[in-house]
Amino acid sequence: MRIEKTLLLSRSDVEELLSLSECIEAVENVFRWQGEGKVPAPGIFGVKTPGGDLHVKTALLPGDPGYVVAKLNTNFPGNGAGLGLPTIQGVILIFAANNGAVLAVLDSMEITIKRTAAATAVAAKYLARKNSRVATICGCGRQAAAQLRALCTVLPLETIFALDVNEEVARNFAATLSINCKIDPVRDLSHAIRHSDVVVTCTPSRRFFVGQEEVGPGTFIAAVGADSEDKQEIDPALMAAVRVVADSVDQGCTVGDTHHAIAAGLMERGNVYAELSQIVAGHKPGRTHADEIIIFDSTGVAIEDAIAAVAVYEKAMAGTMDSRFSFAA
Repeated sequence: MRIEKTLLLSRSDVEELLSLSECIEAVENVFRWQGEGKVPAPGIFGVKTPGGDLHVKTALLPGDPGYVVAKLNTNFPGNGAGLGLPTIQGVILIFAANNGAVLAVLDSMEITIKRTAAATAVAAKYLARKNSRVATICGCGRQAAAQLRALCTVLPLETIFALDVNEEVARNFAATLSINCKIDPVRDLSHAIRHSDVVVTCTPSRRFFVGQEEVGPGTFIAAVGADSEDKQEIDPALMAAVRVVADSVDQGCTVGDTHHAIAAGLMERGNVYAELSQIVAGHKPGRTHADEIIIFDSTGVAIEDAIAAVAVYEKAMAGTMDSRFSFAA
């Protein structure tokens, strides 16, 4: 009987093996496959601790032999200030779908960052105005840099307004991020949003800060930060007044900004226009007119993690195991 060895990949291995452009292509493909009914719905569950929580996201990618993928991520918001540790830490496990063999264990951080940004880029490709030139980024951490790099691959952005509760962080972000756009650190969020074609919120906020009165016609908003039921970035009244597209309706109604609008009695599940997979697969139109305001409620779905992790695994195996990579028997 053949005994499979398990590939072990560190964060630096993953970073080397998965480019942002490759991740965007993979994520768009998996949303299309889901919309075509070729990929079953993913699963998610979690547990809370006094200082944070653990999320487990699982997905099946059918094929020969196919893959079963599980991501286990912890989220501890106080880690940075108190311990000097990352807020998010975790691993991704890849199993063979035909026999359950453990094929790989990967550090999850780089995949989480890139697949989240990739989903925003895919959503923007279908939902933002094609001539979008100005974007506002709210929250200037690691995710913000990936978000902007991803957006620049699908939109002709020229000017970025960068905001953070820590103004020094926004200034450093503007000074150090190397992209082909002008980045202005600003303090007036309302002014920035009113003058933007695209708004990305990637913060740990627990109270909404994007209000209905600030968003002009035609704006595309990627609401990225609300990935648990106590996080919130978008005014529930705004959610209820515009077209909402979710990466997962189930998750959006449970932990996303859609969840808060439903809890406020302003929306129902049926008010969500579509899942991104339906639009990518061509079953529903994306943007239908220039003045339409569209919000992408991005809670992070397991198919994104799965396809990105499998892309890394297959690329590593195709290189047939560079001696830098390690195995566990």
